[in-house]
Amino acid sequence: MIGRQVGHYRILAMLGAGGMGEVYRAHDERLERDVALKLLPAATFEDAAARARLVREARAAGALNHASICTIHDVGEADGQAYIAMELVEGRPLGDLLAGHGLPLDDVLGYGIQIAEALVHAHARGVIHRDLKSANVIVTAEHRIKVLDFGLAKRVSGAELSLVTTQQESVAPLTERGTVVGTIAYMAPEQLRGDTADARSDLWAFGVMLYEMCAGVRPFQGRSSFEVSSNIISHPPIAFPPTVRPALRAVIEKCLEKDPARRYQSAGEARAALQAVQGTATPWTPSRVRSVRRPVWTGIAAVVLAAVVAGLYLRPMRLRWPGTAARVESLAVLPMVNMSGDAAQDYFADGITEVLSTDLARLGGFTRVIARGSVIRYKGTSKPLEEIARELKVDALVTGSVLRSGDRVSITAQLLDPATGAQLWTNRYERDLQDVLVLRSEIVSAIVREIRMKLSPTEEARLASAGRVNTEAFEAYLKGRFHWLKQTREDYDLAERYFQLALDKDPAYALAYAGLGSVWMMRGDAGFQPPSETFPKANAFMARALAMDDSLADLHVALANNLAVTQWDWAGAEREYRRAIDANPNLADAHFFYADLLMVLKRPEEWNREIHRALELDPLNDFNWSFYGWHLNYVGRYDEAVPIFKRLLLTGPNKATNYLGLWGAYYRKGMYEEAFAAAREYFASAGDGEFIDALGAGGDAVAYRAGMKRAGEAMVVRSKARHVPAIRIARMFAHAGEKDLALDWLEKAYDNRESPMERIGVVWDWQDLRSEPRFQDLLRRLNLPK
Repeated sequence: MIGRQVGHYRILAMLGAGGMGEVYRAHDERLERDVALKLLPAATFEDAAARARLVREARAAGALNHASICTIHDVGEADGQAYIAMELVEGRPLGDLLAGHGLPLDDVLGYGIQIAEALVHAHARGVIHRDLKSANVIVTAEHRIKVLDFGLAKRVSGAELSLVTTQQESVAPLTERGTVVGTIAYMAPEQLRGDTADARSDLWAFGVMLYEMCAGVRPFQGRSSFEVSSNIISHPPIAFPPTVRPALRAVIEKCLEKDPARRYQSAGEARAALQAVQGTATPWTPSRVRSVRRPVWTGIAAVVLAAVVAGLYLRPMRLRWPGTAARVESLAVLPMVNMSGDAAQDYFADGITEVLSTDLARLGGFTRVIARGSVIRYKGTSKPLEEIARELKVDALVTGSVLRSGDRVSITAQLLDPATGAQLWTNRYERDLQDVLVLRSEIVSAIVREIRMKLSPTEEARLASAGRVNTEAFEAYLKGRFHWLKQTREDYDLAERYFQLALDKDPAYALAYAGLGSVWMMRGDAGFQPPSETFPKANAFMARALAMDDSLADLHVALANNLAVTQWDWAGAEREYRRAIDANPNLADAHFFYADLLMVLKRPEEWNREIHRALELDPLNDFNWSFYGWHLNYVGRYDEAVPIFKRLLLTGPNKATNYLGLWGAYYRKGMYEEAFAAAREYFASAGDGEFIDALGAGGDAVAYRAGMKRAGEAMVVRSKARHVPAIRIARMFAHAGEKDLALDWLEKAYDNRESPMERIGVVWDWQDLRSEPRFQDLLRRLNLPK
């Protein structure tokens, strides 16, 4: 054929041959470019119907225009010879890069997402591949993926399928030329049963490729095509290597569901799931540059030759399990990956993460279980697990993924030794949503068994007592919790709506009542609404919650906060904090808020113990560090507080809180210019920009006091039109040196029962008022130490 013309293509060299014909490098004399020219076997055009079908499908595939799809330029006939002219791709087949050892995680995700994007593009245009495999995927020198032969796969006949599913064929070697075995390893169960392939069949093949990229071997193997097909139809894939992250494993397992209805229903879902595993922390940089660049093969030849000569039988991998139980005294549950492909389902994955962490924290055998506030920053990160464990100072990490589909929930979890990368334990659980608490207890119990932790009879009974939930109520509660944690006015409104929905579905849901109580308490505490409107409702909802269930540590923390903030009941609050700590010694919030109360009550030694325990359990929580900075301000350690606020302002949330702390530190240090600047930033961050102009430009102590007075007067005017907490107005007059006005507004704050009044004995704003009889009387009425 060399030198011959086929239509307007002049054949230059042979690239390869296979079941779909011979492939040549050819020169398109009409457009002056080189192409890959596939000459199709005569059997392809046995009849007019077959010929029309192939031309129709080739033209449909030719309409695809995507960076990760090899472009079809032309399809036609010349002198009785059928041909397809395609883009000439230089690179190597993906399968050649594996060499029995797989690829690094970042490469698996980088290449996998590109393949998924190619499928998204093709499926959206009604084109399915039907023969997706690593030999049909080229990796170019620039690490771009090129998927070949979309829509052109040879349809396997019923007779051929019968051969591969009968015992007579079971002795045929897997490398026998001319058989369809090369494709069988990637064929979905429905294809092997003779059913019509659809987009979900491509997703099965995609799952096989992902597995192959991770392990270097295919998930279904055997000594013959019969064994391979039998394993595909009836058996699970061989065990994953221990290095495969649970989140990625969950994606692959979802692709390899035997029932097409249980797989991802679109390539877009699979792509989104991989992107969730990849995260957005750093851009992908390929790890295996050398293996792609040398040697450089012509893509079509590589595909054809690989399909002919590649042996399909490779040794199964064995998991290397630790021989002895690890000593695990501290751990963290990293954010579960949402595998649904729908960001609106993040609340569910976050909720499962929180309840797993809470259950583990309640076990007395752990010295530390890191709280949500610290682990949430690793959501979507690609940071190495060893580095995460070092930052959190833990012995082990729990990682995993969650997939919610209708009324079914699937959780894949694993316990890792971050120092060695060893997988101490892993499992996948699938249940009806109403059994989610049972599933949660099973995961906790499995971890406990693996590390050989001894449980108390009470702990054993608690894990064994998990029952079913009202699915609608449980889901609504998780959504409410998800929004409450965002702590904005709008999210409190959404949280209230979801907590109320949970109670509509289950009137005995104690946590939903506690959620409503927390919403109303925070509305008053944040100054969104007058305490006279919010705190009575908070008290009523909290009372209902505790009447239903007084066993949960979180409920006792919520009640303690409510007693302190809304009722100024210091003894009652302390009692509830201690009950919460007794129920869960690893509950960071209990230690943190108890420390805050001890500071208010001026018990420094106890405060020091509790605040450091809180920071040990939640070491990366910006909110806790911000308040620790406030506490340092309370005791006059301004030079220690300032660096904390500056660090948090670089990346953390709660900017208004940190600017307020910085403002206070500079004010007490007499650095008025810096205090002015921090005050302006505080008002801007708090959404009170209208008061910035009143402050003026700043300057020395005299200018500072004058600016504070103007801002206080502006607040007084504003308070006549909308709610402005009286204690904020009092602050401005205190900084202005207007003691009588400051005390007048503090009295109004007391009458309004504004929550910040609990801290007037320690907060920096009132130090110049401490000797005033009216201020001492306020402390007496609040039952605070003088």
